[in-house]
Amino acid sequence: MKKPLFLVTAIIIQLGAFSLNAQQKTLYSRIDSYLTAGSENGFSGAIAVVKDGDVIINKGYGLANKDTQTLNNPNTIFDIGSNTKQFTSTAILKLEELGKLKLSDPLSKYFKDLPTDKQNITIHQLLTHTAGFPDAIGKDFDKISQEQFFKTLFAGKLLSEPGAKYSYSNTGYSVLGRIIELVSGQPYEAYVNEYLFKPAGMKQTGYLLPEWDTKQLSRSYNRGILDSESPVVRYQRDGGITWHLKANGGINSTQNDMLLWFEALKTNKILSAGSLKKLITPYTGNSRYSYAYGWTVRMLEGNIKRVSHNGSNGAYAHSLVWFPEEDVYIVYITNANSAKVEFLAYEVAKMTLDNTYVPEPIKNNVYAYAMDYIKQHPTDQSGELVRLLQENYADDLTDSGLLNTIGNLLIRFDKNLNWALELFKINVQQYPEDGNLWDSLGDGYKANNLKEEAIKSYQKAVELGYKGSQKKIAELTKE
Repeated sequence: MKKPLFLVTAIIIQLGAFSLNAQQKTLYSRIDSYLTAGSENGFSGAIAVVKDGDVIINKGYGLANKDTQTLNNPNTIFDIGSNTKQFTSTAILKLEELGKLKLSDPLSKYFKDLPTDKQNITIHQLLTHTAGFPDAIGKDFDKISQEQFFKTLFAGKLLSEPGAKYSYSNTGYSVLGRIIELVSGQPYEAYVNEYLFKPAGMKQTGYLLPEWDTKQLSRSYNRGILDSESPVVRYQRDGGITWHLKANGGINSTQNDMLLWFEALKTNKILSAGSLKKLITPYTGNSRYSYAYGWTVRMLEGNIKRVSHNGSNGAYAHSLVWFPEEDVYIVYITNANSAKVEFLAYEVAKMTLDNTYVPEPIKNNVYAYAMDYIKQHPTDQSGELVRLLQENYADDLTDSGLLNTIGNLLIRFDKNLNWALELFKINVQQYPEDGNLWDSLGDGYKANNLKEEAIKSYQKAVELGYKGSQKKIAELTKE
């Protein structure tokens, strides 16, 4: 008989790989070696793998906080991004189980004075991103009242007729969050805490309600270099969560709590077997890739069913990967997101399912590599930097985006501004008809206090159709 996962979790934290059998130890070693080597090249995050009910690995890598040198670990608190959506979808199914709503209910049942085109949108359509609502109507932390958010959303034009087309929509899940509040009579976070997190034993998951272990709050390092505080600190300072984010993203959690979440789903602590089946049944898409309720479903080669979802705010990237038939569940997070590490969970999944699979080594991300070079060399060696990037990061240097981003990051840091200007010059030489790049060159000149050159670059950008430079020209000519 398989050991309860929560017991195994406790054991693995104390004993590490020593409690595993020989085959499990081999898998542990392969995964651990892969990520340990990656951490030497800047990878920072955590991985947990459960196979046949046993926790194979549950370990952190790199730093949760560079200032304090705090290591990532299974109790580190991370932002899980859009994986918040499965809490929202599960909460809806829980309300259905309690007889408080139906998935066929139209929005007109819960919201008054809706425009005609939105009255018959159903809860099912919201869950499957087929309601037609846009992805967003603002940024995560834009201040907006509840009334104004929904007034603006409902007054807007739908992207498609309800039920006709899949279009990923954060706002649709915000509507679901509001329905949860209206039906339950509780704030969104209070409801998911009472009916989902508490039954699962998850004490470090939420927005504001948990008694957060502040020593475990991670900072994030976008591309390994942009340092930001924990979102929890921002939530506490703001005193709330805006509807731009609530119910669709932004919940924070730990690796250990997300293992408890899986155990609660799998053992029907939260939902019945019938509701769990609804949660991961594909509804929209095709035979190979579909969306369920807060989960994606994909059929892989060999007719292997993969249930998964990703979440990211740009700096954090979180993945949940579940193979129901193979009894494999993976929780992955990085607090130093870049293109090379965003989806490492799927590499670990291949290693778990195929004992011969060897992933490509995790390289130092290109932004950190370039920044290190820039710190140590003068701008007259810019050609050598480009050569090294072509030699070591050719896949990242296929267009103008890389150098443009590095230059903009330097301006954001207000450091090595002469390097930012040099990179922008290289870019416009290679892509002289790109107005956006001339705009960036103008920014480079401006950052280096070269006003006339900045104006000329902005004017060139406008000539090439980049209208955003017009405002910058006006601002500089006023000075």
